This record gives sequence, C-alpha cells and structure tokens, in this order.
Amino acid sequence: MSTVMNQQVKVEKTLTINKPVEELYRFWRNFDNLPRFIKHLKEVRLYDEKRSHWISKGFLNESVEWDVVITEDRENELIAWTSVEGAAIETSGRVHFKPAPGDRGTEVKTIREFTPPGGAIGAALAKPVADIAKLFGDDPELQIKEDLRNFRMLMEAGEIATTEGQPRG
Repeated sequence: MSTVMNQQVKVEKTLTINKPVEELYRFWRNFDNLPRFIKHLKEVRLYDEKRSHWISKGFLNESVEWDVVITEDRENELIAWTSVEGAAIETSGRVHFKPAPGDRGTEVKTIREFTPPGGAIGAALAKPVADIAKLFGDDPELQIKEDLRNFRMLMEAGEIATTEGQPRG
C-alpha cells in the first residue's frame, strides 16, 4: 500500500545567469559553496571527490544530517547526486549547465526530488505530499526558485541582496 509519506516530490526550475558555463559549474561542483546560496543548508562536509555529508535546517530548527554521493559528473554540463541508502533524508538532485542562446550567459536547470519525512506527524496528517513537505521547510517550488535566484545574485554581483535586519516601513 502506497501512502502519502512515500510519494516523491519533484521540483525543477531553470534560470539564466550572465556568467560562463565553466565558472558556474566549477562553483557549484565545490559542494562547500552550496550553503552560501541554498537557504536550508547549514553545512556540507566533503569526504572525498564523490561523497559528502550535508547538514540542513529541519522541522522546528532541528538539524537533519545525511550523506550524499555524486552519481554523475560531466564537466561544465551536469552534476547529479543522491542520498546514500538508509539516509535520514531520501533526496536526489541534478543541475544542468547549458550556454544560453544569443551568448547571454548560462541556463542553469536544477531538479530536486525528495521523499518528505513522514513519521507520526506525517501519518496523523492525511494531506497532499506538497503540504507535508511545507511542514518541514519552505514550499519546495518556492525554495528551489529562491536558491537559484540566490545563486544568480552571488555569481553576478558577488553577494546575495537581502532585506534581513532592515526596518520595515
């Protein structure tokens, strides 16, 4: 019997960034850089060229940790990864880099898939999978869009513009 908790959420977004493919690929491929623009990631620790340990902000600000392995790596074209079997988070992702038409930079397409954590909370809430995913962080669609925008700002401007800490008015 398939339950809502076992359904995967798949989100994909594409954004054009005014930088060369090689520069964007190189920056993303260094997984140490990911927490700089992926909002929910607190830290990535590298074991070696293929394996890393990811620490994320989870539900109620608890940390969630899991190991990731790179499943495919085509220089300046594609990076794909997945969580290892038995990890706390079942997740995978791919990022494609392709020269944008008209020499306008690079199209960066990212695809993330995950199975939302279920447990007692998930079982008690018979909600659509996207609603359950929102309990454990931001709306996945919004989150990936924001992460890509942050990546673009960081690569094009060297920093991520934010209104955090500014007075409202």
